Amino acid sequence: MRQPLSTPSPMRESALRTLQIEQAAIGGLQAKLDESFDHACELILACHGRVVVTGMGKSGHIAGKLAATLASTGTPAFFVHPGEASHGDLGMITRADVVLALSNSGETAEVTALLPLLKRLGTPLVSMTGRPGSTLAKHADAHLNSGVEREACPLDLAPTSSTTAALALGDALAVALLEARGFTAEDFALSHPGGSLGKRLLLRVKDLMHNGSRLPQVALGSPLRDALLEITRQGLGFTCVVDSEGRLAGVYTDGDLRRTLDQFHDLRDVLVDDVMTRPGKRIGPDVLAAEAVRIMEDSRITALAVVDDQQRPIGALHMHDLLASGVI
Repeated sequence: MRQPLSTPSPMRESALRTLQIEQAAIGGLQAKLDESFDHACELILACHGRVVVTGMGKSGHIAGKLAATLASTGTPAFFVHPGEASHGDLGMITRADVVLALSNSGETAEVTALLPLLKRLGTPLVSMTGRPGSTLAKHADAHLNSGVEREACPLDLAPTSSTTAALALGDALAVALLEARGFTAEDFALSHPGGSLGKRLLLRVKDLMHNGSRLPQVALGSPLRDALLEITRQGLGFTCVVDSEGRLAGVYTDGDLRRTLDQFHDLRDVLVDDVMTRPGKRIGPDVLAAEAVRIMEDSRITALAVVDDQQRPIGALHMHDLLASGVI
C-alpha cells in the first residue's frame, strides 16, 4: 500500500487551494443574505403555478439541479432552457408562475432577452447573479447575490467558485422554502417512491405481511408437536398462539425450540403453553415497515406477529420480507 507523502504533491496543493477558495466563496454568501432573500421566498410561497428555473451554460446546469431540488422538496418547479424559451418554449411560462433566472454576470444575452416578455406577462422574476448592478438583477422583483471574489480557476475564467456559490445559495433557498411549508419526511418520500428512502417511509407493515392462509397460528392448549408442524408448514420461523377469543397469547419460535430441547428430554406431552414466549412481540398493520425493522433489531428477532386493535393476529412479518422489499 502506497504511504502518504509527508508534503502535498503539486496536484494535491492545487486541489487544496481550490477547496479553500470555494469554501471561502460559500462562507461569503452569509453576509449577502438580506431582505431580498425573504422577498424571493415570499414570491415563491405565494406562487399558484410553478417555479420556472432558467440559466445558460454552467449556470444552466446549476439551474437544472435547483429545479430538481425544489420539485423534490415541496416546490413544484421545472427547468426551461433560455435559448429554447425565445423560440417557443416561453409558452410554458404563465402569469401564475415565478421565474428564477441564474446568470453569474447578469448579462447573459439569452437570459436578458426574456425580460421584456416576462414583464409583458407580469410573471414575477427572481434573479441570482454575482453582480447586483447587472441588467438581470436590476429588472428582477427580488435579487439573490451569489457573487464571489474570484474563481478557483487560476486564470479566474472557468466557472468554479461562482457555480459552487450558486449551487449552495440555491440549496439554501430550497431548504428555507421546505421549512416554511412544513414539508415532512413522508412528503419527501411521496416524490421518491422508487428509492430506498421512499420505501422506508411509505411502506407499512400491512403492505408486506403474510395473512390469510399464510398466517401461522395454533390455539392455546395445543401439543407442541402441532406448533412445530405449523412453523414448518408456513416457513416463517414462528407461530402465533391464540386464546379462545382469538387474541394473541404468545408466540413460539425456532429460538424457543432450542431452549425447549435443553429443558425437556421428551417433547411428546409438552404443550405449547408451557414453552411459548409471553406475551410475544407484536406490531400494528399501519405502522411503518421501518419501525418493524427497529423492533426486530432491538429484540434480536426475525419475525413479528401483526395484530388488530383487539390484539387478534391478522398477519405475520418476517425480516426476509423487509429485505426483499428494499426497506433494509
